[in-house]
Amino acid sequence: MANKINKKDAQLKIQDALSILIKLGLPRQQLNERSALTLLALLALTPGQRWPEADNPLMGITPMMDFFSEHYGKRYAPNTRETVRRQTVHQFLQASLIVANPDKPERPTNSPKAVYQIEPAALKLLKSFGSPDWDVNLQKYQRKVISLKKKYARERVMQRLPVCTINGQEIKLSPGGQNVLVKKIVEDFCPLYTPGGRMIYVGDTQLKWAYYDAELLVSLGVKIEEHGKMPDVVVYHTKKNWLLLIEAVTSHGPVDPKRRAELKDLFAASSAGLVFVTAFLDRRAMMKYLNDISWETEVWVAESPTHLIHFNGQRFLGPYEN
Repeated sequence: MANKINKKDAQLKIQDALSILIKLGLPRQQLNERSALTLLALLALTPGQRWPEADNPLMGITPMMDFFSEHYGKRYAPNTRETVRRQTVHQFLQASLIVANPDKPERPTNSPKAVYQIEPAALKLLKSFGSPDWDVNLQKYQRKVISLKKKYARERVMQRLPVCTINGQEIKLSPGGQNVLVKKIVEDFCPLYTPGGRMIYVGDTQLKWAYYDAELLVSLGVKIEEHGKMPDVVVYHTKKNWLLLIEAVTSHGPVDPKRRAELKDLFAASSAGLVFVTAFLDRRAMMKYLNDISWETEVWVAESPTHLIHFNGQRFLGPYEN
């Protein structure tokens, strides 16, 4: 049976949460009902509870949204899940108000199993909201939060995946997820199939531009404005004057005809021949997308790194003019 919601109490609690976010200095874009509800969900605080009763359970995005609906009568469409994650939770993380995956720090933040928790010092502060101690506690917390940000920044750096590019430069990627495959592309595929080549771009599930040699790409005639359109890895095979555009497939699709056309258009000005490659961790992952892979592209499977699968055409690993 659905909870009977006291609308007046619910609105007052939302206003309290919004007031807290203002005091904590969250950006204007996060000073809204969605962010207030997210804070209340992470505190497991219902309209009828008092602030000292706040808790800090582990909670994923979908359970947060279920909490909005069940306890506050605020229903958000399932397709707004990413909005909650990117436009509220991400900023809470940056403010050190919450921590990601404290139960399993190596879990990637874009994992469907990702969970979040109110940071302990923040919980202690929020429990005092509305009390005579609030203003003093807030001042103490604001002095401390700078050191908290530094601490969690160091922890995130320690969790990152070290990757050595064919240029000999080390970069660090966010742990888990697609980046495990990206690391294999950079360290296994590139030395085998683009020996002596030069890395141009390596994407990261969190940072996006983990590595980018814009100057080299411009020298080949290409200028990119939006990172969202980039393939996961771009490498220049200097000996053959080829530009390899590589997609790492773990959750998103391969180089299908549509994606091939998009990449061809994006890199149309390239003076180097374009080679399209889809990478998978294993053959089981490849089988899921086998019917989608475009002709005249290459497929590489990380579990068998010395082999390539060529999808038709007169060439094996090479560009096509048409």
